[in-house]
Amino acid sequence: MLDVKRLRVLREVSARGSFSAAAEALSYTQSAVSQQIAALEREAGTVLVERNARGVRMTDAGRALVAHADVILARLADAEAELEAIAGMRGGRLRMVSFPTAGATIAPRAIARFRERHPGVEVTLEPREPDEGLDCLKAGACDIALTVEAGFEPIVDGAIERHHLLDDPFYVCVRAGHRVATKARVRLADLAEESWILGTTGRCPDGLVLERACQGAGFEPRVAFQSDDYSAIQGFVAAGVGVCLIPDLALVAVRDDVVIRCLEGRPLVRRVLAATLADGYVSPAAAAMLEILDEVGAEWAQQQGSLALAG
Repeated sequence: MLDVKRLRVLREVSARGSFSAAAEALSYTQSAVSQQIAALEREAGTVLVERNARGVRMTDAGRALVAHADVILARLADAEAELEAIAGMRGGRLRMVSFPTAGATIAPRAIARFRERHPGVEVTLEPREPDEGLDCLKAGACDIALTVEAGFEPIVDGAIERHHLLDDPFYVCVRAGHRVATKARVRLADLAEESWILGTTGRCPDGLVLERACQGAGFEPRVAFQSDDYSAIQGFVAAGVGVCLIPDLALVAVRDDVVIRCLEGRPLVRRVLAATLADGYVSPAAAAMLEILDEVGAEWAQQQGSLALAG
């Protein structure tokens, strides 16, 4: 493999026309320049510079290599400048993925705030279900993954660094006119005979919370329908297909024909996390975004339930 420092020496020899002039330009000794060119010729396997009494002349191979050296050294200079910009957050890119409800709530707030503070950094956000987001992170396809875990079952994965942002509480969602709709707080046991609607993503945290809570109330939930879209779930509830537990992050828009009520007893929560690779490099941009996500998570936690339960 050709040495980049020696390519720089070759370019100076070509431009200056002699070893002595190149040595002066590079602050080398003439002997050091001669040694660098000799070593580069060994690497290239051919003569690059012909020496004579009047100076030096580049061979065809030397001229070809100088042309490539110009491109290589220019690209390296660009790379160094870009790295400096990234370190100073005047450039670069931050890749994020998020599960849907965070992607519609805390992620937009965080990204808007990040762009105000660091306008030179490009931020991208792609939707991913919680387990898919972690797979993207471990595959190197993103820098930060917004994900969730059940409050009683933390993610155990040595490859993942978990950054807790907020606890996202669940509420009961029933159709308007339901027999419990007039209650300020609802006991899960009062819904033991109801049909339930929950997500379809395998052992998702939301499903785990429902199963554990219902079991604690003395019954197994009878699942009538499954959907990963909480807007659609509200539609099924409004149509009388069943009832559901719905997290605070999914309550930005609540239909007029459903009612949201608090649960009696200990709150049921899922934990919202920003995940990064454990022991991996965290760029300045990623570190800045994690700080902003902490801010936004704390602000969201202070207003939880205020929109859905108003009035």
